[in-house]
Amino acid sequence: MNYRPLLGRKVTLSAVCSRTAAEAQAFATRHEIPRVFTDYRALVASPDVDVVDVCATTNVHHEIAVAAAQAGKHVIVEKPLTGWFGSAGDPRDQMLAGALQNCDAVLEAVSKAGVTLCYAEDFVYAPPLSKLRRLLDASGGAILELRAEESHSGSHADSARRWQTAGGGSFLRMGSHPVGAVLHLKHYEGRVRGGAPIRARSVIADVAQLTRLPGIMARPRYLRAAPEDVEDWAVAVVTFEDGTKATIHSNDTTLGGVRNVVSAYLTSGVVHANITPNTAVVAYAPEARVWGEEYITEKVETTSGWQFPSPEEDWMRGYPQELEDFVDAIHDGRPPLSDASLAREVVEVIYAGYLSAASGRRVELQRP
Repeated sequence: MNYRPLLGRKVTLSAVCSRTAAEAQAFATRHEIPRVFTDYRALVASPDVDVVDVCATTNVHHEIAVAAAQAGKHVIVEKPLTGWFGSAGDPRDQMLAGALQNCDAVLEAVSKAGVTLCYAEDFVYAPPLSKLRRLLDASGGAILELRAEESHSGSHADSARRWQTAGGGSFLRMGSHPVGAVLHLKHYEGRVRGGAPIRARSVIADVAQLTRLPGIMARPRYLRAAPEDVEDWAVAVVTFEDGTKATIHSNDTTLGGVRNVVSAYLTSGVVHANITPNTAVVAYAPEARVWGEEYITEKVETTSGWQFPSPEEDWMRGYPQELEDFVDAIHDGRPPLSDASLAREVVEVIYAGYLSAASGRRVELQRP
């Protein structure tokens, strides 16, 4: 994309890149994008591109981000920033070190080039979480505990099934959302109260492949989860530098649609931020065919029974707000609300969690 004004808009989609030329061309035609590439190196070298939005499988996030920064382009990277993409049998301490090395390669390239890294964590921008921040400010209280979750019935993507392309299972692929949310809230609280973010200090976690248990596999099920060598269930407890706590749930074993929820237990109150599902619209149908082709919400197994149709799902999840902040941050030369430091700490916490699950012990994070 670039920043030349077009009919009053702030940005223009100037090019698209995909491994498959036909898919890229179809997308370009649908969205009136003038240039199509099948090699990201050609895209980042294009003089018509100012910002590269990395929407690829996780195993190439860092590679494309580094190339874009070295070409002088600002970078938007979808969650998670990166990971470790070897074998599931690799030692977990090696995974943690390698994932952080990939993170630091991106951060170094961005810093050397003087460009902006925007970390696409939509939970940070979701209206329920924005309201949580405002309520925290208004209360004058402090966060004692955070509880956050993303869960559903499994990914449709083939790349999500194996470590080599996904870098992990439900903890990395989905857990990066609730982990990002709780880290962001403590960063925010620390900056407001003392001028510096409150960071994670230690992690204790457990992971499992529940859908491949011998007693489960032969039974009828509606789950889409099909892990090969990654987990489909994860729980983690994060302890922060000030001693407060956060609990994270992320799994592919939850029916009924996506659960994106964050709860804050404050010294002065309690806030439940329900991104999805929420009760803005509640509908009932005795049969799935009642609603026809009308969209209900993501990943529900059936549209019959009681449902929570989201009237503006993208808005409720924070996607337009996220991109608006990124565009303004790049234009104004400031860090976005969801920034590079959050991106790195999410990866650090999750891979420390993998190490904890494998070793059966609490993992202390490296802090100055």
